[in-house]
Amino acid sequence: MAMAYKLFILVAFALLAISMAEDKVLAQGTDHVEGEYHLEGSNGQGSLRSYQCPGQCSRRCAQTQYKKPCLFFCQKCCMKCLCVPSGYYGNKGECPCYNNWKTKRGGPKCP
Repeated sequence: MAMAYKLFILVAFALLAISMAEDKVLAQGTDHVEGEYHLEGSNGQGSLRSYQCPGQCSRRCAQTQYKKPCLFFCQKCCMKCLCVPSGYYGNKGECPCYNNWKTKRGGPKCP
């Protein structure tokens, strides 16, 4: 019985590893897939799917008094970078694309 249990656990871990590797390969292999933007070789970018951007931006902009512009620019940045930093402010180092996108004047584009 113990041998069957160990075999089951091994197969479950193998399937999990294959699933995770498949998602990573798909995200790295293309620039555009089914309406989602993927960036190749981009330091942890692309952890979100485009449909997750509104929820993540609502979280990010929850405590600002400028909700409409915050949501607009956050969603624009999220669609490009597929990443929204944690917290309500700061932590932009978690998403280099989000952090490094600048306005024409050189200020930060993403909230």
